[in-house]
Amino acid sequence: MRSPLTHLVFALSICIATIVGYGFWYAALKDKSTKVAELESQIVVKTEITGRIAFARASLAEITRDEASMRSYFVPETGVVAFITDLESRGKAQGANVSVRSVRTSGTGAGQALVFALIVEGTFGAVMRTVGTIEYAPYALSVSALSIGQDDTDSWHADLELLVDSVSASAAIQMP
Repeated sequence: MRSPLTHLVFALSICIATIVGYGFWYAALKDKSTKVAELESQIVVKTEITGRIAFARASLAEITRDEASMRSYFVPETGVVAFITDLESRGKAQGANVSVRSVRTSGTGAGQALVFALIVEGTFGAVMRTVGTIEYAPYALSVSALSIGQDDTDSWHADLELLVDSVSASAAIQMP
């Protein structure tokens, strides 16, 4: 039979081995927990960055749509003929005749504009309605000069100068 001292030493050594094993296990687990916490914080940062990128892309898409919408109010250098045709059709719709005397550029760079000299002929009502439809056309334009006169008893004319904001051909091509 073994002595109680042997049993005590054996039990004590098992206890010490268990405590040392628990200490190593606790240290390893604490190290892993620290690494997991670091990874978690990296994931949170990456998720926030991803959210910001998605928000920036959505904002950029919205800005692109808004820019395209805003560009429709400007007459591109290559769209002068279409704009003149639009003016003439507005006059015909109101029962007046619109003819373009001249077109010239005004300004440089971002402040570039086209200056149109127009004559509107017809009855007084048709001339005034045509001037109104031209003035309120969906373009960035302003009437810089207007004179109205009577030719015959029923024939009127309006000399009209329009200042229409324009975009360069290269800027017009960049539209999405």
